[in-house]
Amino acid sequence: HYSDTARCMIIRVKSLSPSTDVGALARKVVEECRLIPLSRLPQVEHLLHYLQSRRPAEGKGQVDQSSQLLRPRELTPFEGLEVGEEASISQVERYVELLYEGLPEKIRGSALLLQLARNPDNLEELLHNETALGALARVLREDWKQSVELSTIIIYIFFCFSSFSQFQAVVSHYKVGALCMAVVEHELRRHDLWKEELSKKNKAVPEQGSLRRDQEKAVRKYRSLLAKQEQLLRVSLYLLLNLAEDTRTELKMRNKNMVGLLVRVLDREDPELLVLVLSFLKKLSIFLENKNDMAEVDTVQRLARFVPCDHKDLLNLTLRLLLNLSFDSGLRTKMVEAGLLPKLTALLGDATHRQVAMWILYHISVDDRSRSLFAYTDCIPQLLQMLYDHGEEKMDIELISFCINLAASKKNAQIMCEGNGLKMVMKRALKMKDCLLMKMIRNISQHDGPTKALFIDYVGDLAAQMAAEEEEEFVVECVGTLGNLTVPELDWELVLREYNLVPYLKDHLKPGSAEDDLILEVVILVGTVSMDDACAAMLAKSGIIPALIELLNAQQEDDEFVCQIIYVFYQMVFHQATRDVIIKDTQAPAYLIDLMHDKNTEIRKVCDNTLDIIAEYDEEWGRKIQSEKFRFHNNQWLDMVESRQAEEGEAYLYDNDNDRTDLFYSADGITPGDGSISPDFYNDLQSQNGEDPPAG
Repeated sequence: HYSDTARCMIIRVKSLSPSTDVGALARKVVEECRLIPLSRLPQVEHLLHYLQSRRPAEGKGQVDQSSQLLRPRELTPFEGLEVGEEASISQVERYVELLYEGLPEKIRGSALLLQLARNPDNLEELLHNETALGALARVLREDWKQSVELSTIIIYIFFCFSSFSQFQAVVSHYKVGALCMAVVEHELRRHDLWKEELSKKNKAVPEQGSLRRDQEKAVRKYRSLLAKQEQLLRVSLYLLLNLAEDTRTELKMRNKNMVGLLVRVLDREDPELLVLVLSFLKKLSIFLENKNDMAEVDTVQRLARFVPCDHKDLLNLTLRLLLNLSFDSGLRTKMVEAGLLPKLTALLGDATHRQVAMWILYHISVDDRSRSLFAYTDCIPQLLQMLYDHGEEKMDIELISFCINLAASKKNAQIMCEGNGLKMVMKRALKMKDCLLMKMIRNISQHDGPTKALFIDYVGDLAAQMAAEEEEEFVVECVGTLGNLTVPELDWELVLREYNLVPYLKDHLKPGSAEDDLILEVVILVGTVSMDDACAAMLAKSGIIPALIELLNAQQEDDEFVCQIIYVFYQMVFHQATRDVIIKDTQAPAYLIDLMHDKNTEIRKVCDNTLDIIAEYDEEWGRKIQSEKFRFHNNQWLDMVESRQAEEGEAYLYDNDNDRTDLFYSADGITPGDGSISPDFYNDLQSQNGEDPPAG
């Protein structure tokens, strides 16, 4: 049977059971229902599969707010709009005749036609009545400024057609969409005028009772007009939303500033109108051009007032629109400026909106400038509590990704470590071998200050993971965390001996011994460990320097590898024992000289610092380094001089206007082969220069 609204047609499927052939049933539904086109067969089959597989308890008291169909409220009977009769499809011609009478008759005739149009059974018959539709379109085009009631009713009739995709062509044929946009724009201008007049009266409220009553009467009139106008806006915008299913039509709307009109409506208070506008904006926001339009008209600032709000649908749509907009870095910044950060954080405690709020906050946490602001909210304690609540269950990817981003900020990391925060996270990460949780720990460990000292208690646990042959992705994070621990109090020599890490480090420096990510982290760890004198000597004796040089040869195109390997040399030349090994027993200084003039600024900087130390302690290498620096500087100077001379030579060449082309192109040259020059040559040359030939 059919529902009492134009938007929905409810089909009751009584024979659906676990053994039903859903494909055959879907085809039968499409064949018997004329309003469902064949192209919708996959959607019908999908819905039947869902109904077949859902549990009986589902749906009782649990409604997904985001999936509810949005539909306009029933038309409220305006004053003087009592039709007083039930419309009949057989009386359509009589109703059409009323459209040629005065305004009251037009309203009556269109209201009766609306009764018919709201029943989907009548739409196909009305579709073929070109006289009725043509008359309705003509009245709307000519009289829409004369009566809000008349405009609302006629647009509602066409809205009934627009609710079904196969009937939308008739709406486009009569250009009702363009009329609706004109209506919306006109009504928004009228509303601005009403507000301006009302504001003037409010400012000039006198003490006299009679004038105050006039002002109160003006407010009541404004509210009455506003209610009628919002009904018209709602039906007009809903019709446009239906037509926007066609992307070509949506593009036309965009060219007529549809986004600007919708954003202006966000200043209204009617929740149903706002729900419709937000649904429309959410649909438009998936296209880049529309998103850019929203950025230009301060959409985010207008949306901020709806977070939070008591209307669940309104809040849900606002959050989903903000989520679409949060993919743009500029709009994320505007969200922070609009004060949305603490508001969204508060919604993490609401199970209904937690997921969408977390997605938006995750996007905001991507930006370095905004990330540190989370420290001034109660976001981090809430996230840590969510981590506790997961126990040993698999963690939501959104939750842990959010925590990883936040841990990249020093202030956030300090909050995470307060109390037993670090202990809890470390214990869970090591127990569950959770790579993402360990990545969060690694981010915490990168910050200088008191947080690094807290990791001393867990160095043994992290080092044990390297020897335990755990999953490589997990080991990468453990090694990376250890590589960040530049803590003077940490006895690295004891750690290396206790867990026998030197062979592991040396083996994993061989090109191809593991994935590049793990090898790079091992290089960084070697650099960290080499800060200790005893450790540096231990590593040098193990033959790790030749292994680093071999790796440098293999990864010479990777700037990150090159920079980190040079940093290891930089650390080792600080210590007497390793300095002598590097200078006398390896070719490391020669490689450093080759890298002195690398394109990468960081590589050049570390190289120069390392070579300066080598030059200070070894005279022979000092002379070579000085010679190379001079040679490079000299070459640069010579190149500059040569380029200038070439430019000056070219200028002289092009300015020379010599007509003696034979001097330039003679195959025999200017002078004869025997070296003799005839007197005629001098005479010709001097006459060209304006000189008299010598007397004979």
